[in-house]
Amino acid sequence: MRIYIGNLNYRLRTEELKAAFEPYGEVVGAKIVRDKETNRSKGFGFIEMANDADGVKAIEALNGSDLNGRNMIVSEAKPRETDGSSAPPPFNS
Repeated sequence: MRIYIGNLNYRLRTEELKAAFEPYGEVVGAKIVRDKETNRSKGFGFIEMANDADGVKAIEALNGSDLNGRNMIVSEAKPRETDGSSAPPPFNS
């Protein structure tokens, strides 16, 4: 299951994001989206959980919870709307 996480602390590292989700099941990928020009965090990212049941548990437990001083917005990721010219961002596990 692919999970969207918004309202992230701009200084949060990918390893910290991944660690927040690991108590709920196997995390197979984690990515914080960054600006292409500045390499600064855009304040959101994605987690890929090994199975849907663990993903649902993580969403229920973590939505609205504090991570490094910010209350996360956690939900199932929606498919990216594209014109077919670009692929979704890859995970850096």
